[in-house]
Amino acid sequence: MAKLVRTADGRSGWLVRERIEPVDDAIAALETGGPPAGDAPLPEGLTLPFDPPEVWCAGVTYERSRRARVEETQVQDVYSLVYDADRPELFLKDAGGRRTVGPDEPIGVRGESTWTVPEPELALVLGRDARIVGATAGNDVTSRDIEALNPLYLPQAKIFASACALGPVVLTPDEWPDVFEIHCRIVGPDGGVVWESATSTAQMKRSFEELVAWLARDNPLAPGTVLLTGTGLVPPDDVALAPGQRVEVSVSGIGTLANPVGAAADLLGKERSAGNV
Repeated sequence: MAKLVRTADGRSGWLVRERIEPVDDAIAALETGGPPAGDAPLPEGLTLPFDPPEVWCAGVTYERSRRARVEETQVQDVYSLVYDADRPELFLKDAGGRRTVGPDEPIGVRGESTWTVPEPELALVLGRDARIVGATAGNDVTSRDIEALNPLYLPQAKIFASACALGPVVLTPDEWPDVFEIHCRIVGPDGGVVWESATSTAQMKRSFEELVAWLARDNPLAPGTVLLTGTGLVPPDDVALAPGQRVEVSVSGIGTLANPVGAAADLLGKERSAGNV
């Protein structure tokens, strides 16, 4: 399997043993594939592997997510209906990279939210013609209390400063495991574990290909677009993110995406160039 990374100095490349083999264009490299990484350890200081022009998310793709959203909302039928419907829930999380961060960068918590949680997910990277060219770990940070008030508040619950994290590597599909194991934990300022749980993509109701096909239907997608495939892990209602904590999302074959938690208001003004891939 090949692993694409980007270092703190902005160099993208393939991870090969004790070095990184540079590439000029990360997405073009993913479309053609790269050398196997073998058991090469991940170097320190990795950043967002590339700058996605858009990040999309799928929702209610796991039974656990359906149950959680039914339990928390005042409008229960909409989530049960979409879980069983042909058409999945799809929504735009970010465009231009203004709200997406990489490893070790802070993720945000909305100031008016009392229940913001991580949503650990497998994220698909799409090339030309919406072809799946890689996968990475993702965190679709969500203000669940805001969405619970009314499903029409979904954009405000999902879209705010540093509400999305991706990384640390992009794994090419040639040797993907049959099932991706996904583990998440929240670590407090004192180093203690606040909450942790695990699931796998075997628990998904929909396939990757199905989700991508719906996303691409009548919808122009630039190469490098990312689709997060939904979460099967939802913290209980007495666990909420707060500044000073750290979230760790680990995906088999990919590694651990770790991010400190900060106040979204303090993270405003972040700009990324979507063309810098």
